[in-house]
Amino acid sequence: MPNLLIVGETGTGKGFLAALLHRAGPRPDGPFLNVNCAAIPGSLLEAELFGFERGAFTGARRSKRGLLETAHRGTLVLNEVGFLPEALQAKLLKVLEERRVRRLGSTRDEPIDVWILTTTNHLESVSREGRFREDLYHHLAVLTLSLPPLRERGGDILMLAEHFLERARRDHHLQPRHLDAGAQRALLTYSWPGNVRQLQHAIEHAALLTEGEAITARDLGIDRT
Repeated sequence: MPNLLIVGETGTGKGFLAALLHRAGPRPDGPFLNVNCAAIPGSLLEAELFGFERGAFTGARRSKRGLLETAHRGTLVLNEVGFLPEALQAKLLKVLEERRVRRLGSTRDEPIDVWILTTTNHLESVSREGRFREDLYHHLAVLTLSLPPLRERGGDILMLAEHFLERARRDHHLQPRHLDAGAQRALLTYSWPGNVRQLQHAIEHAALLTEGEAITARDLGIDRT
């Protein structure tokens, strides 16, 4: 399976799409693992991805498989891959080329078969600026999917809002709710800087706090900008 890069602004649903692709792929019963490259310091991220042997560093009291090994015959999602440190970029490139991984402190390579999905909102520009290896970029972006921001998705906004409203009703055991005309206009005219994630939170907030059945523009708690 070709490695796939998912590009989009924060909150557009890149992680959700990655999970859908895994479930729709040829190995839906295999492992599905993900790691946020922006949230873990480089030294810890290396151990998380590649694993380590006992005694490889202070505190390594037992061997541990990394995510690349654990995801064997499944999918590994590297979220915000543009934040991957330069040293790890070289190691990941070697893994992609050889389909083998070596734990920290080991002298033995382990074969792996992993579908690598990556997400980012700026990887191509980072690569052009020299902060991300161009050869690694091309390995990761064999196929690229771009998710448009919510403000460019027109009627999808109302469809998604209704979906989130029904989910909130079920999750919180609420009485039926609906969006009145003013709320619908507000949803369509707002710029949604936080994209789908912000929409979901706004709808859930309104569903929980609205006393009647109709959700108004004021209940949504958003500015029309």
